[in-house]
Amino acid sequence: MKIVSMDVMSTGVIAYYVLIASRDGLFSPIVGKVENPAYSDPVPQAVILTAIVIGFSIQALMLVGVMKLARDNPTLETSEIEKNNTP
Repeated sequence: MKIVSMDVMSTGVIAYYVLIASRDGLFSPIVGKVENPAYSDPVPQAVILTAIVIGFSIQALMLVGVMKLARDNPTLETSEIEKNNTP
């Protein structure tokens, strides 16, 4: 549940940034015949795509850790898992 909630939180933050960055009347920075158009900035898009990829990789790494914990400790009790893995 903690992994799913972290993924929902990450998706919410990314959606918030996309909402803030969206503006009407901006053109894609493609060569055209329009004189002095208002171009959209491609940097926020690159940052958001990077955040999505990093979030996906962190989620995959956490799921691998949970799979290892589930194999070693067949319980859902966090206190039992912590007790078994404390040196």
